[in-house]
Amino acid sequence: MSEDFTIRDRVAIAGIGETTYYRRGAAPVSEFELTLEAILKAVEDAGLAATDIDGFASYSNDRNDPSRLATALGIKDLAFSNMFWGGGGGGGSGAVANAAAAIVAGYAEVVVVYRGLAQGQFGRFGQAAPLKHVSWPMSYTAPYGLLSPAQTFAMRANRFMYEHGVKQDALAAIAMASYHHAQSNPRAVMYGRPLSREDYDNSRWIVEPFHLFDCCQENDGAAAVILTSAARARDLKQKPAYILAASQGSDFRQSAPAHNAPDYPSSNFKTVAKRLYAMAGVGPDEVDVAQVYENFTGGVMMSIVEHGFCKPDEVNEFCTFETLTAPNGKLPINTSGGNLAECYMHGLELITEAVRQVRGTSTCQVPDVNISLVASGPMVSPVSDLILRA
Repeated sequence: MSEDFTIRDRVAIAGIGETTYYRRGAAPVSEFELTLEAILKAVEDAGLAATDIDGFASYSNDRNDPSRLATALGIKDLAFSNMFWGGGGGGGSGAVANAAAAIVAGYAEVVVVYRGLAQGQFGRFGQAAPLKHVSWPMSYTAPYGLLSPAQTFAMRANRFMYEHGVKQDALAAIAMASYHHAQSNPRAVMYGRPLSREDYDNSRWIVEPFHLFDCCQENDGAAAVILTSAARARDLKQKPAYILAASQGSDFRQSAPAHNAPDYPSSNFKTVAKRLYAMAGVGPDEVDVAQVYENFTGGVMMSIVEHGFCKPDEVNEFCTFETLTAPNGKLPINTSGGNLAECYMHGLELITEAVRQVRGTSTCQVPDVNISLVASGPMVSPVSDLILRA
């Protein structure tokens, strides 16, 4: 891959911002106000003004329109606005990639990537929608009672576990690692609520193989990151997190809702991760810390495999509490608590944590981080990846 046609080392994340994270329905203000708050905190963190922003990027059909945000922020010249279509949380890293591409192409100079969610205001992600009529893809599944995200993704995880002899211990280790990291993070919704293996085993089944603690939260809040050129970022307030690589896309016919993918027990990262490493010029053995999107722990398990950290038949040996926890694990993951225990901000909070790891300011800091990876959204289509470097 020619470096002339990549974003490698040309753009950096210069600022991050987050609101307080709330349980679903507990936010005291609207989703739009939450989004503005996160953006203002991100520009302050970068040492910029809101009026320095000239571009916006988001994903998953975020409701907070860039023109309205620009008006509220007093921005005189809106030069770029972009949406990563489809994929739900799979668009987090892709939105960052699109923002970086805009900067490299000269469309904008300071782009904010944002995500706002108020599930109390607009409805729950984790609940089956009450519909009078169903169309594709739900027409393939709803008549058989397959309605919720947990049901949808459990089927793929079950198939992977069956084919490779994976035990429940692997999923428990992923959940316990996230909750362990959250106990050091006062921002985390589950701060002060540690998870023991006994608690995990005794929690109710949601849909096998997922217990309650295998499932992400439902939250209100917002997060934002500020991107600018690498040259400009070096003169700003914070240590830059340089974008070494980003990739997005899908394997052939990956469509989780219709359950007709030829490669069914997959997190859909096989081609995307390959392109990520090729652009970055690094391999999985050089990754110091990873933030791996957890809608459910089964997706993390498959993402770890498809990013080359272990082989499918090595999951039981690799996915242990000791391996996955900071500061000394072989691959610490979700070091802020992730979607399971910090907040389900549709995965954008995984990117802010990846930046903190590069800066050296995480509440569960991994020593001497140089390469920080984000995997956005397993078992959806499209998905996306990001590698930051110090």
